[in-house]
Order: sequence, then C-alpha cells, then structure tokens
Amino acid sequence: MAQIAKIHIPATGRTIELPTGLFINNEFVPSADSQETLSVINPATEEEICKVVAASGKDIDIAVKAARVAFKTTWGKNVTGFERSRLMNKLADLIERDQQELAELETLNNGKPVKVARDFDIGDSIQCLRYYAGWADKILGETIEVDNKTKLAFTRHDPIGVCGQIIPWNYPIMMWAWKVAPALAVGCTVVMKPSELTPLTALKLSQLVKEAGFPPGVVNTVPSLGAIGGAALSAHMDVDKVAFTGSTVTGRKVMEAAAKSNLKKVSLELGGKSPNIVFESADLEQAATWAALGILYNTGEDCTAGSRVYVQDSVYDSFMELLIEKVRSTPIGDGFDETVTSGPIISKIQFDKVWGYIESGKQEGAKVLVGGERRAGKGYFVDPTVFADVKHDMKIVKDEIFGPVLAVGRFSTEEEAIELANNTSYGLGAGLHSTDANQCMRVSSALEAGTVWVNQYNILHNNVPFGGKKQSGIGRELGKQALDEYTSVKAVHWNFGEKGSWPL
Repeated sequence: MAQIAKIHIPATGRTIELPTGLFINNEFVPSADSQETLSVINPATEEEICKVVAASGKDIDIAVKAARVAFKTTWGKNVTGFERSRLMNKLADLIERDQQELAELETLNNGKPVKVARDFDIGDSIQCLRYYAGWADKILGETIEVDNKTKLAFTRHDPIGVCGQIIPWNYPIMMWAWKVAPALAVGCTVVMKPSELTPLTALKLSQLVKEAGFPPGVVNTVPSLGAIGGAALSAHMDVDKVAFTGSTVTGRKVMEAAAKSNLKKVSLELGGKSPNIVFESADLEQAATWAALGILYNTGEDCTAGSRVYVQDSVYDSFMELLIEKVRSTPIGDGFDETVTSGPIISKIQFDKVWGYIESGKQEGAKVLVGGERRAGKGYFVDPTVFADVKHDMKIVKDEIFGPVLAVGRFSTEEEAIELANNTSYGLGAGLHSTDANQCMRVSSALEAGTVWVNQYNILHNNVPFGGKKQSGIGRELGKQALDEYTSVKAVHWNFGEKGSWPL
C-alpha cells in the first residue's frame, strides 16, 4: 500500500490527502524494485510539497502488462461505446465535483493562478471528456462498393491498443484530458506518465478514475523521470502507440525509440515560436489585448505563446503604447491570490533558462521596453519582458523561451510580414489582426502553422483539431481528428458468391 501525503493548502486551510504511489490496476502501489522518489516543489515558495514514488523501468513494464490485460478482457472491443461513454461522463462529473480541490493542487504544484486552473483548464478538461464521451458510440467505418453480386468490402476503426502517454508540466490536467479522452472513447487503454515536476493532479485524477468505475488497468499512472518513464514507454515492444507533448528535442528521441522498437504509432505536439502580426487596419486596442494575452497567458509557458509580434510601421508607435500599458498592468504573484493573472515559472531550471534569454537579448542589442530586471525574494517569478528593435538572428527571436518574454519587430508590407512570420523551423500557431477580410483570408492561407488565429489569440475548442507543422510535431489532438490517432483502419473483403480458382 502506497503512502498518503497530507498536503496543506495555506490559502484556503484545506488539507488534501493524496496517495503518492504508482497507480496500476486501480491500486496505488510502491515501486517494484526502487526506492527512488520525486520531490514536488511549489514554484511560488521554492518549498517541497511532498515526495511521490518514481517509477522504474520494471514498473513501466508492469503497468503496460496491466493495460494489455485490460485491453484484451475488460475494455477494448469487450465494452460497448455506450458503456465507455457512461464511464467517461461519470469521470467528468467527479472532476466537476472536485474542481476546486483539483485547482488548488494545480496551483500549488504548477504555480498558475487558481482561478485560471479552475475556470479554464479544468473547465475545459471536463468538456473535453464529455465531448469524446459523445463520440464513443459513433466510431464508424464505411461500406465500399466493389462488386455487389459477389463481394462486400467494409472498414472497421479498431482501437489501436495500449497507449503510452507523456504529458508536460505547463497544463497538467488539461493535457491529461486531451490525451486520455480520445483514447478511452475508442477503447484504448492508457499508461500515463505525467511530468516529474507536476504529478499531483494526475494522481488525484487516478483516484477519480477508480471511483468512476473504470476496470483495473484501463488507466495507469507512472510518475517518473523522462529519461526513465518516457524512454521506457517509447521503446516498449507492447505499447502500440505513444503520444507526447513537450520539446522538439525530446520529441525526436520519442520518435526514434518508437521506430527502433516496434514501429509504434506516434503523435507529437512539440514546440513553437509563434508569430502575431498586427496590420495597420487592425483594431489596435483589441490587437494589443490579444498580443498581451498571447505572451502572458500561463506565464508564457505555452507552446503556442505569441512570442514574436510584428507590427506594421504606420501603426507601430500607437500599438506599442497600448501593448506596454497592458503588459505593465498585469498582476503577478502567488496563484492563490484571486487578483493574480500570472504566476511563477515552474522550476529553478526553467527560471534560469528564461533569464538566460533575457540577458542574451540585452547583449545582442535588443531594447528593453518593460521588465528585464530580477525580482527580490522567494519564488521563481519573472516580470513580463518586452524587447523591441529585434533582429531575426537574435536568440530571443529564433528560440522557444517558454516564459513571459516578447520580441517585437516591424514590417512595411504584407509580403514582408508573411516572410518574417514563416522564417522559423516551427509551425504550431500564428495570429494576425486586420479588419480587411480579403487580407485576413490571404494571410491566414499563407501562414505556415497548424492553427491560425484571426483577431484573437490562443483560444482553442475541443471540437477543433490542434497540432503543428514543420518541427512543431505530427498528428492532431482535439476534434474528431484526434480519434484517428488512436484507431487503426481494418479493411474486410467478404466474398459471398464467387468460387475461387488458380489462376484466377
């Protein structure tokens, strides 16, 4: 039996009792062969919250075997879509019931504002489960006409099997839902590896999976270091598909391991360096609001963060006044303060990385318009920093920073704006702001990104597909397209009249 951590939430006085073991076969268990633990840190205070069990390679193998047994016996094709839907909706009900507690755990572990975690991340995750619950009994094949007199051909969309799912630390609950919901809807089983930095809400969600009534082994949770758990899932011969969200560097390793093992199916949602273009015809007040949101939402720890803003020369000065005002007015602090909209950076390592980029921007000659100075005191807080006079070869323009650091440049023509925006190895998101409908259509078509926002930014919906181009990944999450990532298409040729002979 795994230990129970008593986690105190100072801001609310709540104490949350949370199992800290591995969740395998609907039980929280210790590691089979290791005493290793993960220290879970509150980024707002730099203090340890608790320790959780770290899975070993052997534990990953045990979890995969549990998932395989469930797939063959109590899930997969053994359960109707109606029953899968019922259980998924029950899980959504339980998450809704415990929404405040989950939000407090998320804020304590991740640092994001509690109101954002509660009202946006968790609210969206509930809807994600309900959306895919609606698909569970609508996984359809098709009949294909070949020869109506002697033969029938049709397709089946079968669940692919055991899925290894590796999620990041920036949206622990939402990424859990994005991965788990489509997999469960089609009948797959899951071995989930949450980030070693933010495992707490995945453990809480595991409790709710059991309470909802899912059979043992359908969802398993194995917190671990990426070099152990992520590598083991990617290379495991009995994992049929791996889904990963994280850096492009790690995504390549996941894909390589999958290819070298059993050529398992892979979907990758990777990094970005997303452009946000402001044309002279834009509503500048609106554009400045969306541009600020694009870099400040989730403290800039967002793969689609609009970290490059390009402004047309004729409106540059007017737009920058509005943008700087909005950035300066952003309240930053401990996420348990309901007035705060931006929290701390996730960890000391990421904090130092972000500061390294800020110093690089200064050294390379970019002009700091706001921010750029270190805060005193505890917590990994970085004030939003806006650079102007940037050049394309600067690191702050080329590299994904994953923090509240914005690089602003100018352009003269539409063609120049498109060239600047597409001059990147990434292709996850992009934005443009214009009241010229023809221009909106031309530019949205020309931008090389999986998602393009027009006169808004960073707003996603569960029924709209999301994913990247170029080095931002392969495959799609959300929408009906995500179901294809967890199914394999089987063609059935049924002869009912022709007696074969050789040669035909």
